[in-house]
Amino acid sequence: MIDLDHIRIFLAVAEQRSFVAAARQLSMTAPTVTRAVSSLEDQLGIQLLLRTTRHVSLTSAGAVYAARIAPLLDTFQQVNDELREQHGDVAGLIRINAPMSLGQQILPDVASGFRVDYPRTVLSLTLTDRFIDIVSDDYDLAIRISEAPRDKSTIWRKICPVRRIIVASPGYIAAYGLPETPDDLERHSCLAYDERSTGESWELRCEGKSRKIRAGQTIAGNNGELMARLAANGEGIALLPHFIVEEALRGGQLQRLLPDWSPPELWLTLYYPPYERLPMRVAKFSDFFETYVTRTRPL
Repeated sequence: MIDLDHIRIFLAVAEQRSFVAAARQLSMTAPTVTRAVSSLEDQLGIQLLLRTTRHVSLTSAGAVYAARIAPLLDTFQQVNDELREQHGDVAGLIRINAPMSLGQQILPDVASGFRVDYPRTVLSLTLTDRFIDIVSDDYDLAIRISEAPRDKSTIWRKICPVRRIIVASPGYIAAYGLPETPDDLERHSCLAYDERSTGESWELRCEGKSRKIRAGQTIAGNNGELMARLAANGEGIALLPHFIVEEALRGGQLQRLLPDWSPPELWLTLYYPPYERLPMRVAKFSDFFETYVTRTRPL
């Protein structure tokens, strides 16, 4: 009888075009992966892969087999997961995408705590600051910090607002002066935190008044931790989520500026593919995550 794990391993090699990369993805050794694929080929009596010293490619039979067997294996796994869920067993793979800074600070404790409660789940965690297509990129859940959701093609769940504040280092303030109004920011180096690392416009509001400031004339970056470090190094003034700069504020490396002025509200939101019914394992993770960021460690 053919081992389903051998099929999964073969599909990983077919996707990665490499035994080593597939082994890394599966947290296995390369020899184990090689033996599993060879065993599958022996059982089928067909060569599935062409192997050279540098490349791995599919044979014509291997390409047909991969194309036909992958959806069947997905269906098999889905049926198993649904059956377990009907009996209250939370198990299976959860593919999660999150922003870099939030993922590094929050997800380690969330993942460890969730796995204690649900040890039969498998978490695949990917961090990126770019906006992903949750359907085509094949995720079960995407965590995002953005404006209020408007996307009609996905399911979303608003978790909590994410506070942003204006910060700079004491050294920068000593060298260039303390801005007392948003208009003063025009003569300062305002660092842009932007997905494309180009520039951004800060909209600041206070008691019905509004000001717009152009940031990114000196430095722009697409990662919050990077911009916080640059601000702490005295490179300029940054507008960042409080959770990113919280430790630097406590340590005195950064100080808050213009506390009466605030930018438009951002939300921490969970996005899902257009499920007919949210899988229990995904729903349980969502509940666990929400509890952590709203009660255990509020953002």
